[in-house]
Amino acid sequence: MKLTSLRIITKNIQKSVEFYEKITGLKAQWYTEDFAELSTGTITLAIGSTRTMKLFGEGLTEISGYKNSIIEFMVTNVEYEKIKTLTHDIMQKPTTMPWGNRSLLFCDPDGNLINFFTPVTPEAIKKFS
Repeated sequence: MKLTSLRIITKNIQKSVEFYEKITGLKAQWYTEDFAELSTGTITLAIGSTRTMKLFGEGLTEISGYKNSIIEFMVTNVEYEKIKTLTHDIMQKPTTMPWGNRSLLFCDPDGNLINFFTPVTPEAIKKFS
């Protein structure tokens, strides 16, 4: 089994895609007006409008309860100054976590939690090298 993609469902796909392009520095590949992908090389971040959920079956168009998962990006530098210009929903300023990562936790336009982290302790650096 190989995890290949994480998909976010949004009511405003244009706004969400632009947000993720800005925070990642990647350019999205649009397949339809309701579906785009950003490829990191190791995993794809797929973004679909709520209209795409109808393709999976009836009753799947409601989106809620986003606070039960975190989308995590390992970055070379936790750029707090850049991120705070893109969102006011900073949940945690850069903090070194007990497991050795420096983390910045914030929300995307739909309220999904995002963690930008950089390994900073020798153990954490070794884990990701």
